[in-house]
Amino acid sequence: MTFNKLAPLSLILMLSGSPGALANDHNKAESMIPEDLAAVSPALKKYSERFLENDLWKNAALSPRDRSFVTISALIAMNQTAAMPEQLRLALDNGVKPSELSEVLMHLALYTGLANANSAAGTLRKVFADRGIGADLLAPASPDLLPLNAEAEATRVARVAKNLGPTFQDLQDYTTDVLFKDLWLRPGLAPRDRSLLTVSALVATGRVAQLASHINLGMDNGLTQGQIAGSITHLAFYSGWPNAMSAAPVANEVFGERSG
Repeated sequence: MTFNKLAPLSLILMLSGSPGALANDHNKAESMIPEDLAAVSPALKKYSERFLENDLWKNAALSPRDRSFVTISALIAMNQTAAMPEQLRLALDNGVKPSELSEVLMHLALYTGLANANSAAGTLRKVFADRGIGADLLAPASPDLLPLNAEAEATRVARVAKNLGPTFQDLQDYTTDVLFKDLWLRPGLAPRDRSLLTVSALVATGRVAQLASHINLGMDNGLTQGQIAGSITHLAFYSGWPNAMSAAPVANEVFGERSG
């Protein structure tokens, strides 16, 4: 089973219908606090302003661009479409390119499910339309792929084969051909950013069984301990404390193994 190029998905086609070019003047980043929050929970509004806007998003552990990647990954993974418009606009204001956002959707379609990505696609299309972002600024369906690290890929294939066994040969083949010989080689996102998205999605959904291998891959791709710890801390607010507290010991174990 081999795939030379990953077939374009309907969600990418959905994004290509907005005419126009990226507007030169972006609106100032909007508040992350919903306008009606004070009417239903003044305390939550106070906490959101104090700990999110005035603290977490200004913490130097992650750049604003990285925090946008982490937040959007969590929202897509959890299918939280109501919060997406403001965060997508903020991501553009924080320097995330339209082509990168379309590639985020492609990446998370395979790591959090097609249904979640399709739900997010409609929201992203509206944000693009509001900003005058057209198809010419999106990631192409079939770009020239980055070079494959053959040695690292051989090690990964052997590890997966050992874990899955011959019963799941199709899953092994799809993992190789769709993910690691295509998706991870698409140039629309740096491998480091793909790792940040993947780790964030795993933390946000509590899937710690896959977390150690992707933290290791992320560090191989350039993520630092501080950035990984910062993303897990960020996700305590956006996916809940239990998910962050479950992920932190896994990260610490990886850090210890790599420094030992």
